Amino acid sequence: MSKARDFLEDFVGTSLWDTVPAKHLFRYEKSPNTGMKESHRLALTMRGVIDRSLEDNEGLQSSDYGSYQIFEKGDLAFKLIDLQNIKTSRVGLVPRRGIMSPAYIRLTRKSDKVLPEFYYWYFYAAYLGNIFNGLGGGIRQNLNQSELLEFPVPNIDALEQANIAKFLDRETRRIDDLISEKNSFITLLREKRVAEITRAVTKGLDVDTPLKPSGQDWLGDVPTHWHIKKAKHLFNNMARPVEEDDGIITAFRDGQVCLRSKRRTGGYTFAEKEVGYQRIHEGDLVIHTMDAFAGAVGVSEDTGKATGEYAVCTPRDNNVNCHYFAMVLRCMALRNYIFILCPSVRERAPRFRFIRFAPVPLPVPPREEQDRIMEAIDRETARIDGLIRETQRSIELLKEKRSALITAAVTGKIDVRSAA
Repeated sequence: MSKARDFLEDFVGTSLWDTVPAKHLFRYEKSPNTGMKESHRLALTMRGVIDRSLEDNEGLQSSDYGSYQIFEKGDLAFKLIDLQNIKTSRVGLVPRRGIMSPAYIRLTRKSDKVLPEFYYWYFYAAYLGNIFNGLGGGIRQNLNQSELLEFPVPNIDALEQANIAKFLDRETRRIDDLISEKNSFITLLREKRVAEITRAVTKGLDVDTPLKPSGQDWLGDVPTHWHIKKAKHLFNNMARPVEEDDGIITAFRDGQVCLRSKRRTGGYTFAEKEVGYQRIHEGDLVIHTMDAFAGAVGVSEDTGKATGEYAVCTPRDNNVNCHYFAMVLRCMALRNYIFILCPSVRERAPRFRFIRFAPVPLPVPPREEQDRIMEAIDRETARIDGLIRETQRSIELLKEKRSALITAAVTGKIDVRSAA
């Protein structure tokens, strides 16, 4: 447990608080749910201990809830398995009687002088500091109840515990509300970005321009000087042979089409054999035939190779800006028009191949206007994306402040008596 004591030495610092092993204040209990004495199911999550239906089968679940254990209100629940995984919940305060996994550790206070609300915040600070992840043994790095009961905890009076718990409840709620507001602002910005793009590619930049019916339900009215043409009159379908040094191109749902090596986000599969692969050139309009309904359409940033499930399109003449039409197709996807054209696309049965794309009527502004529309979209999306990044950064700072506040409060580095 040396690392736990390092934790206290680092976190408590100059605090005058004494520490004792957790077993002085808590005891380990395990009450099996034999005979289904309790049917209310709980779950330890990143959001704490929450209600969970017996019928909820998400993730790996037991079919025998009689093997679960009963927790009582005010217990502390710990999930101290697979400690090498730092992105999972570790501790929660039980809000009501219920059953949870038999793999969890249940600690119950020994007296009314021990406030589980405070010690929840204390152990939660240890979780935020990844302290548990540095403890435990075994191949999968588990921590058992005996080791947990040796974990040193502050030995402070009940009033101090109550003041700190009350302070943290209020202050973390205030920070969480700010984070929620900022997340809502990000959602509005993203909706605005979609609305601005949709307006530009379907109505143009001049709000006063006269309109005419397009004849397409998804498109509505378009400027009177625009044409409506079928895709086959605008694009050719290419099927080029690959070259030996070609890297793999991937079309992502956010509209980026690039070498897979540029993005290491996962979410794609690798083919054992590259049968039917084709060459893509930089500047080609690429349609992921299985994921076009979800927006996987864009202009390739690179030259490389891709599966034959991609429709690779090139302009028939210089009057076509591929970037503009990629945006048109993504708007079609957002309005579910591609899904309507391919109603079974989610089951990977008819796909949005070029043969389906070819007869689709598309709005065609003059080439100069296509270029201006894309320049305006690039400017506006850059501005909105900048705001989103700034807001996301402010959220990260708030989360850091929240973690620091919790740690400082439970280790005595700030005096909460006047604020509680």
